[in-house]
Amino acid sequence: MQHSLDLDLPISKADTFMKRFKGLMFERKPYVNKGLHLTPCESIHMFFMRFPLDIVFLDKENRIVDVRYNLQPWKIAIPNRKAFSTLELPTGTIEKYNLQIGDKLVL
Repeated sequence: MQHSLDLDLPISKADTFMKRFKGLMFERKPYVNKGLHLTPCESIHMFFMRFPLDIVFLDKENRIVDVRYNLQPWKIAIPNRKAFSTLELPTGTIEKYNLQIGDKLVL
């Protein structure tokens, strides 16, 4: 069943080239109870990361088009042509909020 969700987490926005490029690289501690919204962004890499993340790909209407659980450092999430933006979230967030393809997020 598709539904609208408010994650009730502070979400920072990375909407410039430099903010998207840096993302969460070089952060020392895992993200906890917050996220990063990269826009526009249809793929990510985990190079120079020190902790895994849950990844949620969104279309232009903030509908989930793909999810990646527990993406590990030094891995790549291949481009998703349906995606317009990407949420980087603490590991376990997808499961905690039962996020599913088709759900619309309120950001």
